[in-house]
Amino acid sequence: MTSLGQITIFGISAWNWLSWLWLSYGVVLAVWIVLQKRSPVSTLAWIMVLMLLPLLGLAVYAYFGPQRIRRARLKRWLSKAALLSDRELDALRQDRPDPPIWAVQHARLIEQSCGLPMSSCWDVELLASGGATLDALLAAIGAAREHLHLEYYIFDIDTTGHAILKALTAKAAQGVRVRLLVDAVGSPRMAGRQGRRELAAFSAAGGEFAVFHPARFDRFRPLVNLRTHRKIVVCDGKVGFLGGINVTDDENERVRPDSAYRDTHLRLSGGAVRWLQYLFLQDWSYANGGEPAAGAMLPEQVAAGTQPVQIVASGPDNDGEAIHRAMIDAIGLARERIWLATPYFVPTEPALAALTNAALRGVQVKLMVPERSDSRVVSAAARSYFAEMQKAGVLVFEYQGRMFHAKTLLVDQQYGMVGSANFDSRSFRLNFEVAAVVLGRSFNEQLARMFDRDLSACRLVPAKRRLRFDQKLFEAGARLFSPLL
Repeated sequence: MTSLGQITIFGISAWNWLSWLWLSYGVVLAVWIVLQKRSPVSTLAWIMVLMLLPLLGLAVYAYFGPQRIRRARLKRWLSKAALLSDRELDALRQDRPDPPIWAVQHARLIEQSCGLPMSSCWDVELLASGGATLDALLAAIGAAREHLHLEYYIFDIDTTGHAILKALTAKAAQGVRVRLLVDAVGSPRMAGRQGRRELAAFSAAGGEFAVFHPARFDRFRPLVNLRTHRKIVVCDGKVGFLGGINVTDDENERVRPDSAYRDTHLRLSGGAVRWLQYLFLQDWSYANGGEPAAGAMLPEQVAAGTQPVQIVASGPDNDGEAIHRAMIDAIGLARERIWLATPYFVPTEPALAALTNAALRGVQVKLMVPERSDSRVVSAAARSYFAEMQKAGVLVFEYQGRMFHAKTLLVDQQYGMVGSANFDSRSFRLNFEVAAVVLGRSFNEQLARMFDRDLSACRLVPAKRRLRFDQKLFEAGARLFSPLL
């Protein structure tokens, strides 16, 4: 049998030809990726993947890489441009209270990054479990008279999902305008037999259903970008919900008392809810292809609330990285404490520097992550950062027993953030995310008490962990691919 090395073309070995082709391929792709002007770490990671997997890597990059993000960005921008008139936007901005002096520049940064100004609420309720969130949701759905809008990454057809879908179907039958938007990758069961059967009843009652970014590769969740990771509910434009809790038994302790995720959600009432409505209508218009009657669903006259609240939105359709910037800036404002809770901790270099800088200047920095998440690779990548953070003075805690899924940031005595975004590159740059910044001592104290309760279920990670060589190698390798996680 003739080996590849024995074959010659124009007197040159086939191995030499392949080597030159591989080198030329690498140079061309490297130049192409560098010209995309992404972050240096992400650029190097993509070049490495493409060089190690020449053909497969090229296909993956073509479908999931920055070019794909830019194509989606143009389509989404067009849906935004058609959504509201200047008059409607001016009316939406009527509730625009002045933030405290110390937060003026922070509020401006958020507005410049995502276009959403400071607003206010009459009431902000912290919901500390899936069961409490389900009760609040069902009560708000039952009280709706005009419309209900829901957007979820995960909407399962299980006990929890069935309860909400049944309530939505009943409201649609009463003539309430009900719209449900789910992510294709996060909610694959909606396309199954039971999902189609329940959606048929929902549609027959007058409910509307849409899927965000339908994908052919739904089962390969970690590989698909451009997902809506948002959890938004808006009832009559006046009551809204956001946070980390999806519609699934996995997060309902009444269905799974021993294993349900520990998570956090918010219920808002007041002017800030209109910005959640604005985001939902953008996402619905983009996913559904239609233009909703936005003005009729954004109440023009809303009494100013006593609680300053600013909605923060980010996604790959916008280069502002608003949640990423807001978190880094808030960390920079800290003088006393930073308490960060996240299920996935794979920080960008600026975010890591912000946390360690705060600890080095004497701020108390506490990081809470799950001991075991639903991704071994992400957990390993997170642990690869522990040593350098602990060296700077950061206290790292691992939540024991069950999956910890809360996404909260508490700074000093008057700043709190709750949302859907994890502290990682995927949430900061690839997913569509939403969060609420709440200013004020009362909410901050509630968030601090919740954090303290969670600490009782944690263990403090020792500064010197004893690891086998294979564990060290796995963590280091996972960190190497952290820009792609």
